[in-house]
Amino acid sequence: MLSTEPQATRDSDNEESKVPDVESSISKDSVLPSRLDEFPEGGLAAWSTAFGSFLILFCGWGYTTSFGVYQDFYTQHYLTNKTQFAISSIGSFNAFLGTAVSIVAGSLYDRGYFYHLVIIGSFLQGFSIFMLSFAKPNQYYQILLTQGLCSGVALGLLYVPSLAVVSHYFKRKRTLVMTLVIPGSSLGAIIHPIMLNNLLNGQLGFANTVRASAGMVSTLLLIACLCMRTRLDPPTTPVNYIAAAKKCLHDVPFIFALSGSFLVQIGFYYPLFFLQLDSVKHGVSIDFSFYSLVILNVSSCVGRVTSGYIAAYTGVPNLTVISAIMCGSVILGTIGLSSLTSVVILGVLYGYSSGVYNAMVGPLVAVLTPDPSELGGWMGICFFVGGFGSLIGTPISGVLLTSNYTWWKPALFSGVSWLWFLFYCSIDSDDLDHSSPHWLVP
Repeated sequence: MLSTEPQATRDSDNEESKVPDVESSISKDSVLPSRLDEFPEGGLAAWSTAFGSFLILFCGWGYTTSFGVYQDFYTQHYLTNKTQFAISSIGSFNAFLGTAVSIVAGSLYDRGYFYHLVIIGSFLQGFSIFMLSFAKPNQYYQILLTQGLCSGVALGLLYVPSLAVVSHYFKRKRTLVMTLVIPGSSLGAIIHPIMLNNLLNGQLGFANTVRASAGMVSTLLLIACLCMRTRLDPPTTPVNYIAAAKKCLHDVPFIFALSGSFLVQIGFYYPLFFLQLDSVKHGVSIDFSFYSLVILNVSSCVGRVTSGYIAAYTGVPNLTVISAIMCGSVILGTIGLSSLTSVVILGVLYGYSSGVYNAMVGPLVAVLTPDPSELGGWMGICFFVGGFGSLIGTPISGVLLTSNYTWWKPALFSGVSWLWFLFYCSIDSDDLDHSSPHWLVP
């Protein structure tokens, strides 16, 4: 989840940020072996592995970025004795672990533990959702442990290996295949809210709805485990994250990138967690409010797909800046949310602009990395630091919201955190001697 909520950066800019970024950061594991010319570029094993990756993204980040449904339900029905800070902390903790644990998972993947990671992660994801169904009303710690901690660890274990293994089978077609795999998270962020909203607010109740969701997730993850197979041996020299950290922390442009990533993640999940609750509290039809996240995530998928075409004309850094400005401006615009029309407009605009931003993060880090052989370490560090932003962002928004639902305060906080991203873009272009010539907007 983040998220929420995760492309082959050296092949194309036309892919999703979070998830694709990891693939690009470790894709070198599959192109360094001596069998460079032996990529099958297709076949039953290759496409079944790609399908398994699609399912894992559907059940992983797709579920995390659907937390806005739970945020609304917990606030109004299940955790009525808790503040918005406490409730939003569940989703933010889940998203943080999804990126933080990925560093450990990436190191284990490099050492040949692919099947261990995927099997344990899949089991833990299904188990955590199933155990969530036994959580009692107003028993906060039960929900935090299952949905926040256990599901977050599962997400982190699945994140890296499920994307990296696709690179075992594809080199020339990797961009095309990742374009087909990555929408798994977007589709999950569309299907899960529809299912959860209709069942939670129907006759099944919380326990049976969550069990139904756990059953679907577990079944899909079982299919994914049966489909996915490795082909190449682990790399002889895994990424040394400690050495990479020491080097990148002396790189001024990358330090600004880390700062920007942290600030952006502070505000990134605010609409994903609060848009549905915001629309309900402003008197928008409950039936329509249930689809506010669906509208946002559909637009996000479109933004991810089209970003590569736009970046070909603007350059990756320029498009990253433009999308960040749009995201911050739209979040500030949620202060004026008051009707069905405003929910649709804000959902479409934020979904599209955040989708474009997500798709550009990986290529941007690649632009800032002077040595391509260190891309995995630099990108992992960037995600890790950004994860702390997602950990604190929505809880702070929850504190600012208060029990009186003062919406302008968290919207202002989250929107400004996006716009502060522009500060790091003010670096003098002379400092970017190893970067793209398109770094700054002319």
